[in-house]
Amino acid sequence: MSTITTNDGTSIAYKDWGKGQPILFSHGWPLAGDAWEAQMLYFGQKGFRVIAHDRRSHGASDQTWEGNNMDQYADDLSELIEQLDLQEVILVGHSTGGGEVAHYIGRHGTARVARVVLVGAVPPLMLKTPDNPEGAPLEVFDGIRKGTALDRSQFFLDLALPFYGFNREGVKLNQGLQESFWRMGMQGGIKGEYDCVHEFSEVDYTGDLLKIDKPTLIIHGDDDQIVPIAAAGLKSAKLVKGAQLKIYPGGCHGLAQLHAEQFNADLLAFIKG
Repeated sequence: MSTITTNDGTSIAYKDWGKGQPILFSHGWPLAGDAWEAQMLYFGQKGFRVIAHDRRSHGASDQTWEGNNMDQYADDLSELIEQLDLQEVILVGHSTGGGEVAHYIGRHGTARVARVVLVGAVPPLMLKTPDNPEGAPLEVFDGIRKGTALDRSQFFLDLALPFYGFNREGVKLNQGLQESFWRMGMQGGIKGEYDCVHEFSEVDYTGDLLKIDKPTLIIHGDDDQIVPIAAAGLKSAKLVKGAQLKIYPGGCHGLAQLHAEQFNADLLAFIKG
């Protein structure tokens, strides 16, 4: 993998393949850029330049003690885009990566952006509040922090089940995908992954969504057990002006991996449309 060094000296690992209009993929928690491999291959073969980075403290990037927050993630993304001189880039963000994409736009604008795709993304706000009753109680995220802090190996192995809907009746376990989820999670650093729980759960991205002024596709599964559609996709589709909303019936949180063929076709149609 290639790397850039950010202004604070952090090494950010990334893959950059192919030629053509760039598509930049931003991964979910606790994963890494490898989560997008089915999309990287497909779109690279379709004549696009495909880039996927590992967020700081995830994957092969440096594991930092400080700076594991969404402001820094967005600034890291900006540095990557600028150092690679990406123009007319299509930003695709899954889960926490959707927050990263939205916050990048909120902080750095859309001058280099052509289109935006949010997939099972955490915006606008995951936390349940009086103004956001569809969110999850703080105790849920405290449980994620506890699992990460005390027994993350088993916690990640178990988390893969609802992540991909393998705990639903009639859904066959894909053991390879479960183990891949575990591998990527364990490759990251525990401090950064622990800190990141706050960023995907308690940060309000409403203001960022309102700043998106490029064609936007929002994809969400209606059986997403990690980022429920009522708290996220349905609300984001109303906040982003002119956004298209595509709902996957019975779709899980990790739908881009579990249903890669359908997802790739839908993404290609949006890009060409």
